[in-house]
Amino acid sequence: MMDGVSLNTDPVVDDDADADEFEIEGDCGMAECISQSGVIQGENPLPPVVGMEFDSYEDVYYFYNCYAKEQGFGVRVSNTWYRKTKERYRGKLSCSSAGFKKKSEANRPRPETRTGCPAMIKFRLMENKRWRIIEVELDHNHLISPVSGKIYKSHKQLGIGTKRALQLDSAEEVQKVRLFRTIVIDVEGNGSVEVSSGEFRSSHNQTSQLRLKDGDAQAIHNYFSHLQLIDPNFFYVVDLNEKGCLRNLFWSNTRSRVAYGYFGDVVAVDTTCLTDKYQVPLVSFIGVNHHGQSVLLGCGLLAGDTIEACTWLFRAWLTCMVGRPPQVIITDQCRTLQAAVTDVFPRAFHCLCLPRIMQKVPEKLGGLYEYESIRMALNNAVYYSLRPEEFEATWEDMIHHYGLRNHVWLQMLYEDRRQWVPVYLKEIFLAGMLPTRPNEVVESFFDGYLNKHTSLKEFLDKYDQALQANHQVEVLADMESRNSGFMLQSRCYCELQLAKLYTNNILRKFEREVEGMYSCFCTRKINGEGEVITYMVREQIEVDGNRRESRDFEVLYNATEMEVLCVCGLFNFKGYLCRHALRVLHQNGIEEIPHQYVVSRWRKDIKRSYVLNHSNGGIDINNPVHRYDHLYKCIMQVVEEARKSEVRYKDTVQALDQILRKLNLVEGRL
Repeated sequence: MMDGVSLNTDPVVDDDADADEFEIEGDCGMAECISQSGVIQGENPLPPVVGMEFDSYEDVYYFYNCYAKEQGFGVRVSNTWYRKTKERYRGKLSCSSAGFKKKSEANRPRPETRTGCPAMIKFRLMENKRWRIIEVELDHNHLISPVSGKIYKSHKQLGIGTKRALQLDSAEEVQKVRLFRTIVIDVEGNGSVEVSSGEFRSSHNQTSQLRLKDGDAQAIHNYFSHLQLIDPNFFYVVDLNEKGCLRNLFWSNTRSRVAYGYFGDVVAVDTTCLTDKYQVPLVSFIGVNHHGQSVLLGCGLLAGDTIEACTWLFRAWLTCMVGRPPQVIITDQCRTLQAAVTDVFPRAFHCLCLPRIMQKVPEKLGGLYEYESIRMALNNAVYYSLRPEEFEATWEDMIHHYGLRNHVWLQMLYEDRRQWVPVYLKEIFLAGMLPTRPNEVVESFFDGYLNKHTSLKEFLDKYDQALQANHQVEVLADMESRNSGFMLQSRCYCELQLAKLYTNNILRKFEREVEGMYSCFCTRKINGEGEVITYMVREQIEVDGNRRESRDFEVLYNATEMEVLCVCGLFNFKGYLCRHALRVLHQNGIEEIPHQYVVSRWRKDIKRSYVLNHSNGGIDINNPVHRYDHLYKCIMQVVEEARKSEVRYKDTVQALDQILRKLNLVEGRL
């Protein structure tokens, strides 16, 4: 026995110490204890990771045993550490092939079945009385397979399959399906994602709750239950306060989760409903697809715009997307959001939404003397500066001339300038998601379906309509891009080149740059020494909506590497070359756009199937739910292919008819 030790430090004795150690290979006593503990069976969507938390020691064992059965190996308890009070405070679970058996002096010793396998998890009791996984090793030194047919002792108490079908006969059964599909994130701790094995998790750092009207809770329950039936990979997370009341909520369907795999490089977080005090406190995660159209990547409801709530939501969304953060995340200017993004997405570049900032100008500066002149000076600094030093000088002139040195909002904007002023963002690929020109606005994904007075129940009723409308727009754009030729306005070869590759919507935007190339009236070489040549391209641009002036744009060209870089930064802003770069390429006899400037996310010839692909996987054919899930994924792939033409549709209907008749014949013989 060991004396009590601090829960915030490692124990004095390591794994090889003479602690109270016992080894169990499929221990029945442990399994019986688990079955009596009230833990509900469920399917693990994730392998164990450091930071997962559970309510009890037995829950950790059950979770790891479910994962082991799914992967095809057994589990045994390698070590358990006790205090003098006989309270367990640390444990280690291993693959059943861990270690080696003691040598036997028997005449016919049993053959060695263990391999010294290193796969294991270590976990310990934390100050909050929950058990946290602190170390994980997933790799085995022997072959494992979920379809090998081998039965391990630790799996015998799990029954056939580990996932229960959703039954709608009673509220109790509805909730039993939610165990490992419903992952609850705690915002306390060391910043890692923490996953609860209980059905819901109550945090203790807030007492706020969602303001629900009569019927709202039932509407959420009904809608989510419906989605679970029609979408096996529907994901949602619930956060309850200390009184058991609903505080925060996150959900995402299969289409959103798959779309993130294609278009998850740049993600915008729309918190308009929170800042503008809508009845529905909605937060939306938005991306942009190959047509430049908005796509939904998940939704949440928050009881308040606190750092804790936003951090919880971001972690829930990141867990849903299998821990893959975006390269760029765009939010409103808000200290709460900035703190949460820094915590959850430390490696992502955080941009602030320029249009939302500029929309606040009348509110923040409207009462100032000479407001109109100040607004024009601000626009000039933000939208027409080509280099950081130019912005700095223009901003300083505005502050000095109009006596704005002590204006708090402008001070905050200046402090955050590297996150929202276009001149500082030219090296960040933004895929057209951050408008960088005057009068450009960001439309909400749910425009037309949600306003300040829309109730939650009404919104859930319209939610599917919004998704279907968005899906239909994408399908029609796909058909137009594949089946109808794009009407080229010029005979420029680069336009013809991209017409074969890009979707029509992106081509229309690129076409404006091709047309603009011919309006650039002066291109001169400034520096011709070395590999990189500097050009100055002059263009007439519109300023303040009604005034035109000539501007010089510096373009760097490297003929050896076929690289071209314009000071306007349009390629990273929008994802296609600007007129100034095209002009320089054209002047150097380069008619074809270099391959590094052909962006795959705009291509129409890439097949994008919105079916979630689980790569970790065999299925248990004895489990009817596993069979259903697998068949659903297969048939959805058929649907995606069959919808593409009338001929495919007819062939598919005929083939499905034949399958159905065959199944009915088999059923009749049984």
